[in-house]
Amino acid sequence: MAQLYWQTTGTGKVDLVLLHGWGLNATVWHGIIDRLSPHFRLHLVDLPGFGRSGDFGPLSLDNMVDSLLPQMPEQAIWLGWSLGGLVASRLALRYPQRVLGLISVASSPCFTARDDWPGIKPQTLQSFQQQLSSDFQRTVERFLALQTLGTEYARQDARRLKEVVLSQPMPTVAVLEGGLEILRTADLRAEMCGLTLPLLRIYGYLDGLVPRKAAQLLDVQWPHSRSAVIGKAAHAPFISHPEAFCQQLIDFTAMQVL
Repeated sequence: MAQLYWQTTGTGKVDLVLLHGWGLNATVWHGIIDRLSPHFRLHLVDLPGFGRSGDFGPLSLDNMVDSLLPQMPEQAIWLGWSLGGLVASRLALRYPQRVLGLISVASSPCFTARDDWPGIKPQTLQSFQQQLSSDFQRTVERFLALQTLGTEYARQDARRLKEVVLSQPMPTVAVLEGGLEILRTADLRAEMCGLTLPLLRIYGYLDGLVPRKAAQLLDVQWPHSRSAVIGKAAHAPFISHPEAFCQQLIDFTAMQVL
């Protein structure tokens, strides 16, 4: 039976599960582990099909949640970045009794732009899906570059993301296409309105994939949650602004969970 790569570290008393984004793996968090370890018991997970969890094929959003169940802590804060934010949100909707709090990072309940919703143009995601088969590596590199576009150290941050991808086994084209399909089709907006758990949403002011207008809309639609926008950050604020990012997690836990 396929099993997820799941590493636990840190000396804190609160469990914090970290879920990465599309195309990447848990190595992406290594730059903030030292800052967070005194405050949390960290669970670093490679999502199914990514990195060291390569025994999985493409899965639906609910099947991704199912893959987490055997190793998930009894109660934890769940943090999801980008695609990982959808996975963490879906888990919180299905198992709210197991979730102390939810933190979404540069994520959206609906990544695709709609008439009433800002997001990624559907044709952009479809284009990435089509290009994966013909030029796998170049397509992944383009997507990573979009995540740091506009930041002060964009090239350096994009290079760090690329190093994360190359440091572990690459996901298959089918797994990457499956992840893009989730980003293209998932819409948790209505369901999340009923979630009453402590919820923090962290955004990058310069994010080109999750527009900050979405943060403003959710401030109204989800009054039970709170948002934090990190200035001069794009889609990976924990890489470009690690200290400000980690402080948001620490403060949220102290105020909302403990």
